[in-house]
Formats: sequence, C-alpha cells, structure tokens
Amino acid sequence: MQFGAEVFEARVQCPYCGVILNILVDTSDSGEEYIEDCQVCCCPIIMTIASDGHTVDVRTENE
Repeated sequence: MQFGAEVFEARVQCPYCGVILNILVDTSDSGEEYIEDCQVCCCPIIMTIASDGHTVDVRTENE
C-alpha cells in the first residue's frame, strides 16, 4: 500500500515471536536505524532502512 512519495507499508516478521507485522516505512530515512516494539510480544525490534529505501532489515538487540 502506498501512502505518499516517501512512505510505504512493509511486512516484517518479529525475530522473537514470529508474528508478521505491518509497519510504515519512510523512505527518506534510508540508512537509518530505529527500534519499534513488537505489537504482540512487546520485545524491541531493531529495524534498519536500506539505502535503496525499500528494504527493511529486522534484528534483535543481541545480534
């Protein structure tokens, strides 16, 4: 789903509980890293927006 020129919806999997989450990604933040808690298990998920602006890398705090 497209929201605007710089925002799109991405589906990522929680590295802790495995649930699929829909998140909004701002492509102007490419190369940025941020933390968002899982909506189900509340564990912190570290997300990195790749420089292409359309790839989201997801990992735990311990990786």
